Amino acid sequence: MAFERHSDASFACLINLARPVRQARRGGIVNRDDLDSLLRGLKQRSTPAVARLISWAEDRDPRMVEVLSRVFADTGEAHRIGITGPPGAGKSTLIARVVEKFRAHEERVAVVAVDPSSPFSGGALLGDRVRMPDVAEDHDVFLRSMATRGSLGGLASATEDVLDLLDAAGYRRLIAETVGVGQVELDIAMATDTVVVVLVPESGDGIQAMKAGLMEIADVFVVNKADREGAQRLAGEIESMLDIRGAGAGWRPPVLQTTALRGDGVEDLMDAMERHRSNVNGGGARDGHRRDATRERVIRAVREELLNRAEKDAGPLLEDLLDKVARRETAPAEAARILAAELLERD
Repeated sequence: MAFERHSDASFACLINLARPVRQARRGGIVNRDDLDSLLRGLKQRSTPAVARLISWAEDRDPRMVEVLSRVFADTGEAHRIGITGPPGAGKSTLIARVVEKFRAHEERVAVVAVDPSSPFSGGALLGDRVRMPDVAEDHDVFLRSMATRGSLGGLASATEDVLDLLDAAGYRRLIAETVGVGQVELDIAMATDTVVVVLVPESGDGIQAMKAGLMEIADVFVVNKADREGAQRLAGEIESMLDIRGAGAGWRPPVLQTTALRGDGVEDLMDAMERHRSNVNGGGARDGHRRDATRERVIRAVREELLNRAEKDAGPLLEDLLDKVARRETAPAEAARILAAELLERD
């Protein structure tokens, strides 16, 4: 059961449950006409409408359940690309070059840049228009920064909902940039179709890539800032690791070298992403991947729903359990099971 798998965090969960109801649950009421208007605006790619709905998704607003229910049938057509790598790897510059290439073919593009959270406001520390000024003024490019807000991986918990909104809005290339490689970025692998891992020559990133598990999620490797010493050596290290691992699902990740500031190698990256998309679609792997991703997403939504109910309905039982845990009479995992069982029984 999920409670057993996550028992290490159960005490933290119980403490969080004792806090006041999340901001998301305090969302104001929007009348039916306003909601219909927002959804029409989404279809027309109205920036204010898209931005407001994304804010709802970020805030985990309960109205998003209806929003996604009404637009979900219009999703699934976009190519979802995840780009991850260590800070300073030049991901934003590389993404700007990629967006320019897509726009040269008149494709509508949306970029969700998942930033570290401010410890004070919970908001993103970096701004999308600051980092990608070359594409920020294009009306067919939508840019949005989101905060991780404590998500275990680099991808914000609401990013999948945001990608669905942008998909429904008609953007056919969706790029999710995520922070760092300090933890295995399974989030981005689940949320996207093609994962690009960007590394830099210095800092021993080849060994770090292997340790961080990026070998398992990367569909394309990019050694950016390839004009620096050590780029060729790093590319060779990654190729050697791939030789040891072997090709998975009929696809061996290519190892490319780029210098994003000059645009060198970007065309090769565009070709590699397109070849991966064709490979996945042609072999039926995309449906299997998306089913696995959907399973994780539904389980996560169930967990969140239980937490929301616990915040709202646990009442004296939660306080009693917290007291027992504090006195070491009940283990956190057992308290979580008792609370979950009570909430489920009430239904």
